[in-house]
Amino acid sequence: MTTRRSTPSERFDRNVQRRSAQVLKQRVLEQQRTEFATALAWAAEQDAIERAAALIVSARRRYLLGHGKSLGFASLLASDLSAGLSGVHLVDGAALRPLDVLSDIRQGDLLVAVCMARYRRETIDVASAYVRHGGQLVLVTDAEDAPLAGSAAVRIVIGTDSASYANSPTPVVLALHLLATLTIASSKGAGRRLRERDALAAELDLYHEEEP
Repeated sequence: MTTRRSTPSERFDRNVQRRSAQVLKQRVLEQQRTEFATALAWAAEQDAIERAAALIVSARRRYLLGHGKSLGFASLLASDLSAGLSGVHLVDGAALRPLDVLSDIRQGDLLVAVCMARYRRETIDVASAYVRHGGQLVLVTDAEDAPLAGSAAVRIVIGTDSASYANSPTPVVLALHLLATLTIASSKGAGRRLRERDALAAELDLYHEEEP
């Protein structure tokens, strides 16, 4: 049974309400300092990110899934991975729908699901179906007993405690940054792809450049 997580309104009443801006800022900063140090220690000691990176590199097609706030994290990882890898697809429900992915699972495909408290049913249902139909799952979540934890080939479990009403994104972004970095570093064609993208970006004049 999954442990019940507090809601944003409960955290607001406990952490935020009737506190001065200065006191609240200091509390949040201290909590983030502690949480970031914990995340760094965890990443140094655990090999889950390395194992997840190895699965992503070896996959034929890589799908990224998340809903609510977790969709933002999934989008961030998809953007970083697609810079150095082909076959990276964000399942956003618009350009690519879950039904499209589930109806075309092939050997070598991989789903990376970001599912943080409060766990969205859409992510749980789609990822569970993906595994039932023979797909492989990498899970990024915030508790060992989170939904989907038992279905994942690799799970990256990150703490998200905060002195705010919102769960902290800091450890999640750190873990995704490490995951993308290790994945791209392991990809044989990443350097060539990155150079080609730089050349195309310059050709299309995508970015503002200061004159020398």
